Amino acid sequence: MNKLALTLSVAATVFAGAAFAQDTGTLKKIKDSGKIVMGVRDSSSPLSYTLGGGKYAGFHVELCEKAIESIKNQLKLPKLEIQYMPVTSQNRIPLTENGTVDIECGSTTNNATRQKQVAFAYTTYITEVRTAVKASSNITSIAQLKDRSVATTTGTTSVQHLRKHERAKGIDFKEIFGKDHADAFLLLESGRAEAFVMDDNILAGLIATAKNPADFRIVGEVLSVEPIAIMMRKDDPAFKKAVDGTIAAMVKSGEFEKLYTKWFMAPIPPRNTSVNLPMGATLKAAIADLNDKPMEAYAK
Repeated sequence: MNKLALTLSVAATVFAGAAFAQDTGTLKKIKDSGKIVMGVRDSSSPLSYTLGGGKYAGFHVELCEKAIESIKNQLKLPKLEIQYMPVTSQNRIPLTENGTVDIECGSTTNNATRQKQVAFAYTTYITEVRTAVKASSNITSIAQLKDRSVATTTGTTSVQHLRKHERAKGIDFKEIFGKDHADAFLLLESGRAEAFVMDDNILAGLIATAKNPADFRIVGEVLSVEPIAIMMRKDDPAFKKAVDGTIAAMVKSGEFEKLYTKWFMAPIPPRNTSVNLPMGATLKAAIADLNDKPMEAYAK
């Protein structure tokens, strides 16, 4: 009896500890407040972008909304308010770290450095960093960027990848920074920059919603392969498990692939044009073996 009592006591202590860990995390915060703060982007189409009037849409926005609905059911809440908070490349990590944002549903690359600060859900998109130019230009490769103005977005890593690329050795170019992706694309559109280096999905999304999409093209070598994922606070396994569980269930049911087709292969608002980016082999492999590996794992 004493042995049984001890066993039960230890089990109760472990259970209480697990419950306490959950109760002090994001799930408790959500349950107590009846609200979750979702970090979104203004111009990361088709992953996360604004429709105006405080409305946001995109592949990752909808994916997060489905995860939030699952969390609402898990917590047995009659309703759960979503507060959409626009974030930038510069403030998205600090706002997630300090608890202002509960779940960031944008276009954030999962890399080893960031994993020291925040956590990432399973990889749900893999992008290739490339270059957008005007179709009328003669630029088709990195070598042709010599002495030209190259735009990128403040707080991103795209130009770093360009400088590190072996074909960029000895090539000098002028960097121009936009405050967000739309601003950086405007630098290209207005002629203040001759190229815009960024994730291919963002480039395709911006081109699709431009006044004259045929005026632009994506060219050049692949500068980097990067896993993109939903971001959240570090050391909150219960919340991460809830989000990962939704992704896994959607992959298993086929809903994930349907959602991808909706946002990458079909016309999307506001202009009802398609970015036309089929799911690549690298993403298909990641979905078949769900993981949260950082970018560095893909370079090996």
